[in-house]
Amino acid sequence: MHYAYLGPEGTFTEAAVASLGLSGEATPVPYPSVAAALTAVRGGAAERGVVPMENSVEGIVTATVDDLTSGNDLVIHGETRLAIAFALLAASGTDLADVKTIGGHPQAQAQCRRWLAAHMPLAEWVPMASNAEAARQVAEGRLDAALAGEFAAARYGLSVLIPDVHDNGNAVTRFVVVAPGSSPMPSPTGFDRSSVAAFLRDDHPGALMEILTEFAVRGVNLSTIQSRPTGDGLGSYYFFIDCEGHIADARVGEALMGLRRVCADVRFLGSYPRCDGGRTSVRPGTSNAEFADAAAWLARLRHGLSRAAQPADPGIPARQAWPSWAGSSARSNRPGSQR
Repeated sequence: MHYAYLGPEGTFTEAAVASLGLSGEATPVPYPSVAAALTAVRGGAAERGVVPMENSVEGIVTATVDDLTSGNDLVIHGETRLAIAFALLAASGTDLADVKTIGGHPQAQAQCRRWLAAHMPLAEWVPMASNAEAARQVAEGRLDAALAGEFAAARYGLSVLIPDVHDNGNAVTRFVVVAPGSSPMPSPTGFDRSSVAAFLRDDHPGALMEILTEFAVRGVNLSTIQSRPTGDGLGSYYFFIDCEGHIADARVGEALMGLRRVCADVRFLGSYPRCDGGRTSVRPGTSNAEFADAAAWLARLRHGLSRAAQPADPGIPARQAWPSWAGSSARSNRPGSQR
């Protein structure tokens, strides 16, 4: 099985693939961008894709979220987390004063912005498709230095000019494993996350509240919600949402049905096991058993209503028939029952 990932070799995404503990039959294949890795899965060149999804410092990775929501052909099957620590890499013999250009992924710049301003205020930042690509260009002499994982130094024959570069020492990135939409969905585990994209029908007061209400009234906790432009014009947005639970859970399924009623479109991006081991929070009244009990109660009411619509006796008009579940006291109190 081929796993497409954001390359080239030496990226944090490659390290994330290694953390999955794949069997020897899995073959990681680097691609130059998030879009290229996901396109490989769509086109069948790879059976799975691994891409960054969310960072604890900068939030969602927009390139991944926007690509996944552009269609209904890919779903998330799993996730993994990786602590992120950057190093300033350069060719051997380079002094810090010699560094005029620094390359890296935009997320790297965002996570090291204050450090760069304090220690390299005059250096030009050069955005790259990945940090490993920046390291590769340093090795080729096209950049003076790169912000990348320290492990990339050995891969590209570079030296670690400064280790442990960051603004926040606790930065973590979540990576997702993506599969074709036709592949079987992971079964619920009780430790699950579901991802969806909800497109507003129109811009009106309370539109966000309508979306939030569908989750809140069913006791579904949200871990992420962020608006993204649809590209159809100013003011046109969709909401990317991560929630606790699996689509097989009654509360999650009903919340998604509610979204489908109030939104122009809802794109389901997958239900999959959480990598942090967090158990799904289930509030009283929102378990599968309680939803099933409520559904059975409603079915009994509707069954009685359907019986009331039929004549109880050929000689009695249908409007005079009385539901059996109403009870004898109710029947005795209906109009015309007292003589």
